[in-house]
Amino acid sequence: MNRLTKSQIWIVAVIMLIAGAIVGGTAMQAGRAPEAAVTAAAPPVREAATMPTTFSPVVKSVLPAVVNISSTRVVRPARYQGRSPFEDLFPGFQMPDTPRRQEGQGSGVIVSQDGYVLTNNHVVDGANEVTVTLSDKREMTARIIGTDDKTDIALLKLNATNLPYVKLGSSANLEVGDIALAMGNPFGLGQTVTMGIVSAVGRGGLGIEEYEDFIQTDASINPGNSGGALVNVNGELVGINTAILSGSGGSQGIGFAVPIDMARQVMTQLKEKGAVTRAYLGIGMAPDPKNDSKGVRIDSLEANGPADKAGLQRGDVILAMNGKDVDERTLRLIAGSQAPGSLAKLRIERDGRERSVDVTLGTMPVERAANDQPPQRRRR
Repeated sequence: MNRLTKSQIWIVAVIMLIAGAIVGGTAMQAGRAPEAAVTAAAPPVREAATMPTTFSPVVKSVLPAVVNISSTRVVRPARYQGRSPFEDLFPGFQMPDTPRRQEGQGSGVIVSQDGYVLTNNHVVDGANEVTVTLSDKREMTARIIGTDDKTDIALLKLNATNLPYVKLGSSANLEVGDIALAMGNPFGLGQTVTMGIVSAVGRGGLGIEEYEDFIQTDASINPGNSGGALVNVNGELVGINTAILSGSGGSQGIGFAVPIDMARQVMTQLKEKGAVTRAYLGIGMAPDPKNDSKGVRIDSLEANGPADKAGLQRGDVILAMNGKDVDERTLRLIAGSQAPGSLAKLRIERDGRERSVDVTLGTMPVERAANDQPPQRRRR
């Protein structure tokens, strides 16, 4: 073999260096290829939702329509039946019968430019005078258009125009976890805003009202918040703050609002007729012993009532009404939301067999009493 010259050795070395660099680069690319493939196959990283740093725009649009309500009722002292115990000590003594004024405070929401105001029935119940204070400190006397104690909703009217008002939203679209803002007049302090989330929807069986389909929220609700607004992040009214569950009388993170879809139905009837007329089946209800969470057993029937006339029998189990599965609470809600005289389609079970029955709903008697209310109830 001929010996290489120095120039030839340099040329070979350079060639080997270039070749090594090419091979090394290829190897590095080959080494990265699996990682690149994994990266390409991985799903894109989803950015976490960010909470707004302020709800000021929502508050500025809604708060002018949230009002303070002062109610005054005249009450008389309870008279003794028979002889007063004071008469034995002080002959000729008579218990005073002087009427006295009892005042209360709450909140309300203006829902139209011409001065209609939604609030709670218990805020104005029995009131002789109702005064509404607007956000600009104007005071106006309000007229009670009508009240509904079964949902605890009342409708007032101010003699004014071009008032700020809140747009009605839809409570049907609410989901657990949605942000909720509560606005009202807690403890008579004046307009106050608290924030929380929707903790639950469709709450019932609490014994607070006869018709319960509450929105539960942890936004602070305290005495004086009754009748105030529960709004979503779009500034739409989704509920009327009504009650809390509390061992102390103050907020403990469990507040309830009447959903606006229910309040809207009540408001429409109060506006048109001054009262609420509901449909009913005319039955006494009990849970189905076979399944406590589904179906309603007919425990009794009102003679010549709607259910009796339709041929329903004691012991029948109502499984669904108008295509919706029912329990005691939902059956009452569905029936109560219908117009008297409307046709209700029931799916029932009798003697182990299912069948369909059509019932023409009757008009609920006005004197029907609300359910008993447990001691833990705290209306706000």
